[in-house]
Amino acid sequence: MAILKRNRNLKTEDNTGFSNNSSSTGGRFVNKDGQANVIKRGIPFLSRFSWYHTLLGMKSGKFLLVLIAVYISVNLVFAGIYYLIGIEHLNGVNTGSPLKNFTEVFFFSAQTFTTVGYGRISPVGFAASAVSTFEAFIGLLSFALATGLFYGRFSRPQAFIRFSSIAVIAPFRGSNALMFRLAPYKNNTLSEAEAKVTVAITEEENGTLRDKFYNLDLQITKVNTLPLSWTIVHPIDENSPFYGLSKEDIARTDIEIMVFIKAFDEGFSNNVVARTSFVSSEIIWGAKFKPMYHPSDDKMKTVMDINKLNDFEFVALPETIKEAVS
Repeated sequence: MAILKRNRNLKTEDNTGFSNNSSSTGGRFVNKDGQANVIKRGIPFLSRFSWYHTLLGMKSGKFLLVLIAVYISVNLVFAGIYYLIGIEHLNGVNTGSPLKNFTEVFFFSAQTFTTVGYGRISPVGFAASAVSTFEAFIGLLSFALATGLFYGRFSRPQAFIRFSSIAVIAPFRGSNALMFRLAPYKNNTLSEAEAKVTVAITEEENGTLRDKFYNLDLQITKVNTLPLSWTIVHPIDENSPFYGLSKEDIARTDIEIMVFIKAFDEGFSNNVVARTSFVSSEIIWGAKFKPMYHPSDDKMKTVMDINKLNDFEFVALPETIKEAVS
């Protein structure tokens, strides 16, 4: 990537939480999902993660697969223990081949773990009884934890906002503007939505590579309610860090646009946040977004097509005054 050199000073942001030493960081600062692109080392692997937060933030399908995998794994372990103790210590087992015997003790383990206890098979002797008692205890704790996780995932305030995967440089009031858009995709009601956008640009300063952070002035920083899509617009004027940059300058310079959205969810009665970022390769020069909502057939409602969030078309940009960028 080329390094930008400027002939004018712009006010930088120093409270982003990220380092401005370009040689100390790698890749983008914020991933598309809004999480910081940081790997933490120097402590044991299992200590790097809050498993509660990991499981809360996990996608639903993956979360269910993890629960099923843990459930099967635990029962396989206990089934193995019962099998090693000997199936003769389990009353009511229909003996047969080794596979059939293991299947019998596996289902006995599942019944003990879930505390169902149908009664056909029962432990005999101290060892089998002790293991089944401990397994029932583990099962009670496990289901209590699973219930808490399900409730936490269900009740956790979330923004339910989707961002466009691209940003565009589009015509705006006789000049150009940087634009991207977002939309709520569920039936939650968001109000008092605020946007803050910061751009990080790698520049050369006194022979050292620095990541300069600039707060982007927006046409609208706050909306009273967010029922439809919101196209966030940063006019590219003399006060913009994008002023004077060409299509080639943007394409070959390390640029990352970091987006922070905060809104009040009336259902949760709490503030919710959403984050994302755009890098140079995700900025399309000379394009504008296509409309993504329209009246219903009976003209009584507004229809918003979420699948059109990224739809755009190429357009000609007006001539702008160029800043000397070498």
